Amino acid sequence: MSRRTALKTGAGVAFGAASLGVLPLFGTPDRKQDPAKCRTRDLSASEKRLIVSNWPGYMDEDEDGSPSTLTMFQERTGIKVDYTADVNDNLEFFAKVVNQLGSCTSSKRDLFMLTDWMAARMIQVGWIQPLDKAKVPNLHTNLIDSLAHVGWDEDRSYSAPWQSGLTGIAYNKSKVKEVRSFDELLTRPDLKGRISLLTEMRDTMGLLLLAEGADPSKFTDSEWDNAIDRLRKVRRDGQIRAFTGNEYIQDLSAGNILACEAWSGDVAAAENEDLVFVAPEEGQMIWADNMLIPNLATHQGNAEEWINFYYEPEIAAKLASFVWYICPVKGAQEAMEKIDPDLVDNPLIFPTEESLATTHAFMALEEFQIRAYEGDFADVIGG
Repeated sequence: MSRRTALKTGAGVAFGAASLGVLPLFGTPDRKQDPAKCRTRDLSASEKRLIVSNWPGYMDEDEDGSPSTLTMFQERTGIKVDYTADVNDNLEFFAKVVNQLGSCTSSKRDLFMLTDWMAARMIQVGWIQPLDKAKVPNLHTNLIDSLAHVGWDEDRSYSAPWQSGLTGIAYNKSKVKEVRSFDELLTRPDLKGRISLLTEMRDTMGLLLLAEGADPSKFTDSEWDNAIDRLRKVRRDGQIRAFTGNEYIQDLSAGNILACEAWSGDVAAAENEDLVFVAPEEGQMIWADNMLIPNLATHQGNAEEWINFYYEPEIAAKLASFVWYICPVKGAQEAMEKIDPDLVDNPLIFPTEESLATTHAFMALEEFQIRAYEGDFADVIGG
């Protein structure tokens, strides 16, 4: 199962949790920690070991005598990596570690990768260790500008993007004329009943907020109400065929839907010349899965060495050639010339500066906002 397939599962779980009102209780007093008081001795110097949890399909592989980046890291550093693809969705992984991290006991991991909103919440409740800036110079030198200053970790003191993606719109050019804006998706008569939107609240509502003239990174309750009312009306009017995970690609390819809200990685991986990914005129959403070092990690120095390694442009390019998501590392596009020249100008791996300038991140939410907004969204897409 790839990261793209996992996203579909994760969206469904998030929707189900919202419907049942059982989103994670991050904010309860007994769950909060002080990272400075919940740490252990770093054994990196004496134990050349690193325990990593990541999403499926997010690591390149050894093939035909060419070592993977994971193999290269182990050979260069002498650090043995216990690498497990056990992050199948954010909420499921949260359930695996909540009791340990929430009580300042070990999660038995040194590094894991989680999506922005979950990373933000874990940092806010003190479950993540700060990075030693001196040990990750490549992160602060080579991280692309669009991901460098997120509201929930302004200076990337706790997190390092692993891979990133865009949320915009896609259409099948063999079936319908060009779609240029999210507003068109919601209003054009020739698309009525032939579009889909995503079950991921932050993506769909981010684009709705943009369509309503609001900033997804900083919006008010009244702006939220206007956007959710717009979504409710569009659904009631029959414009939307379905809310989906990433199975929309099959329907878009077959012509069952003509246009849709889409993730850039899905369209890139489909390798179908009829499918066009578009940055909507209103703007597009950007997200990342982030490397995080949890409290009581026993090999923090080795984890920081891993982060610094993957922010080398040549390493980042080799990884990007396999996973086909937005590479967060400056210089990787130039390095791709030697790895796979056909991918150098792929805008879904290396977006232009003009494209990145149109991106927006979703606001980090407090506990009460998560419950209210997820509940509103679930009511609309489940009704």
